[in-house]
Amino acid sequence: MIYTLTRSKRKTVALYIRDGDIEVRAPNRMPKREIDKFIASKQKWILDNIKLHRQREKSRERFSLDYGSTVVCCGKPRLITAISGKRIGFDDEQICLPADLSPEVVKRACIEVCKLIARQDLTEKTDGFARQLSVTPAAVKINNAKSRWGSCSSKKNINYSWRLILADDEVVDYVVVHELAHMLEMNHSNRFWAIVESILPDYRERRKRLKELQQRLSGEDWD
Repeated sequence: MIYTLTRSKRKTVALYIRDGDIEVRAPNRMPKREIDKFIASKQKWILDNIKLHRQREKSRERFSLDYGSTVVCCGKPRLITAISGKRIGFDDEQICLPADLSPEVVKRACIEVCKLIARQDLTEKTDGFARQLSVTPAAVKINNAKSRWGSCSSKKNINYSWRLILADDEVVDYVVVHELAHMLEMNHSNRFWAIVESILPDYRERRKRLKELQQRLSGEDWD
């Protein structure tokens, strides 16, 4: 198998699949034959992951939004509807767009609507759960992060990816509570998880569904 090898002062060998390419990180003094033996032992895992990557890439290529498509935000399905005029609007059931837009423009417009919904809903949820936890965020911000659902800075700013709004309502609540809990514990210690559990006793199930959402979105092109 062809792979990229990076050596460093690390003590163990590690294997990564990135965009279908194989990357190996190994200790400086590890013999090449041992690295090749390690790769051979992981052949099935590598092939399975490359296959999954290709399937996701094909799924992303097929992904499209158009009139009549549905976008789910916080568990609410919203139908993309054509209307007269040039304004963009939305309610709990629809995303209303000017008629005759191309699928790519429809997608861009839907992303902008999702960002508006995210700013509104996530701010409201953050304020509500902050009161329960007796904390006061300095600010709530929405960003374009792809790999992080949310974060809490040392300055007590709460940041969310707009993509979080594509999750169902209970999963969104989990991320909000997770980030607010970091205002009390800037770690993932037992004390941190106890805080999360005090608000959301079923947080483990919600966290599992968040991972499932991440897998689903990896096959959808929202860029």
